[in-house]
Amino acid sequence: QVQLVESGGGLVQAGGSLRVSCAASGRTFNNYAMGWFRQAPGKEREFVAAIGWNGGTTYYADSVKGRFTISRDNAKITVYLQMNSLKPEDTAVYYCASNTVYRARPGVSPNEYNTWGQGTQVTVSS
Repeated sequence: QVQLVESGGGLVQAGGSLRVSCAASGRTFNNYAMGWFRQAPGKEREFVAAIGWNGGTTYYADSVKGRFTISRDNAKITVYLQMNSLKPEDTAVYYCASNTVYRARPGVSPNEYNTWGQGTQVTVSS
């Protein structure tokens, strides 16, 4: 069973940068697609970015394309989300998620992921 722990959230001014990390347990992580989602107060959880099991495929929400970069280090069993040019509307709890189907393609729907971290708060001040 994969367990996910996010870290790296915090408070940053608009235009600034932040990197959040998701550390996984279990070497089988290397065969799983991973995703980042976020949820702001009063809103539904929304897709941010996803990456395939070997890092060769990535997808981004239109709202973050060109500003955010998802990456993974399978040796460290960690997924990262580098966030640049942050905006107040990026404020949310950020969750990483894993699709534990063997080498499944990275999806954009929360329903395609079956393991979730506890989330990390990102707050962007104007």
